[in-house]
Amino acid sequence: MKGSYVLLIRVKSAKKIRIGSLGIVEFRPGFYAYVGSAMNSLEKRVGRHLGSKKKIFWHIDYLLREAEIVEVLQVESPLRLECKIAGQLSKKLTAVPGFGCSDCRCESHLFYSHDKRPLRTRILHAFGNVQSAQAV
Repeated sequence: MKGSYVLLIRVKSAKKIRIGSLGIVEFRPGFYAYVGSAMNSLEKRVGRHLGSKKKIFWHIDYLLREAEIVEVLQVESPLRLECKIAGQLSKKLTAVPGFGCSDCRCESHLFYSHDKRPLRTRILHAFGNVQSAQAV
């Protein structure tokens, strides 16, 4: 199955984490939405993120050593929608500049919210908006 996903991540307390080439990034306590895609196997990619034993490769790998995934939301699509989803989230949420987007022109693929419920609602709206745009 191909598609895009959003990891809902909880950071319990303020942290400064070295994120690869980004350097030290400060994370406030709260919830973060990380947008990604998997054009080969959505299940394997999400499974990798959920696993604890993995080679540190992506920005998200550094964060997940210090935080927990509380939910995974995904959308099946033969198209790579992650940048469109990230673009939708960037309109209403605080972005962590440069995170997870070294291979595109997006501002970020990681977004912050103090509360989980409004963050989840924004993600679902973003999914709906990009899917309806693809149907046109």
